[in-house]
Amino acid sequence: MTAILLGSLPFPGQGGDQLISKAVSTAIVALFKRTGQLEATVRAVPVAKLLQGGIDGFDFIGKGMLMYNGLRIEAMELYLQAVSIDFGAIFKGQVTLRQPTQATLRVVLTEADLTTSFNTPFVVEKLQRLQHQGNPLYFKATQITLNQDKSLRIQTQIRIGDSTESVDLDMTARLLVEERRRIQFVDVDYGGDAAAVELGRALIDHVNTLLDLDKFALEGTQLQIDRVRLGSKQLVFYGTAQIDHFPQRQANAVG
Repeated sequence: MTAILLGSLPFPGQGGDQLISKAVSTAIVALFKRTGQLEATVRAVPVAKLLQGGIDGFDFIGKGMLMYNGLRIEAMELYLQAVSIDFGAIFKGQVTLRQPTQATLRVVLTEADLTTSFNTPFVVEKLQRLQHQGNPLYFKATQITLNQDKSLRIQTQIRIGDSTESVDLDMTARLLVEERRRIQFVDVDYGGDAAAVELGRALIDHVNTLLDLDKFALEGTQLQIDRVRLGSKQLVFYGTAQIDHFPQRQANAVG
């Protein structure tokens, strides 16, 4: 059950906090297939500025969120700077920004989240775009392990073309953020025989081309990652989001 807690804004008559709560919470929940706990807080002093659409800040904390593409997020925190919204659009159940705004963010993925994500049709389909020696690749049983030395282990079984046998890949790597825009697997240690190493190198090269943040951002947003922390079986990203307009889920959206 989703819990929405939106501020405590005293407003004459029907509370303006109630109107904003309904619109913002509905819009956020619609971006996800399933959500756990959501907490949102609007800050506005004096509160009357809400009538002109002025908000001093907006804080959002979500837990246990499942995106429509099957990717799961253990936790996400989003802290918006001062923002101006179209207050009239609230009555239509919409959140409309009058101008772009920026937010700081923190995203937490667990080891289980990462393993599940790499086995979703959304990610498997992208991986299968890679061909090896002219043959398509078929992935199964991918397992992600977050090690105590802050490295990441990838184990997967790949069937090449019409072969009935699978190649077992076992690789250990570290994560690097390039230009705040791309996440890369680096310092990769490849296990297995020569065939497995060759296939592993091709796979890592392919995966590194996929991990551009623009491919995973919600519509209307641009993401930048400042820092990655790996530990306690969790992968944590710290960064910023440039929000041009409030995202809306579309039928063909990846998130």
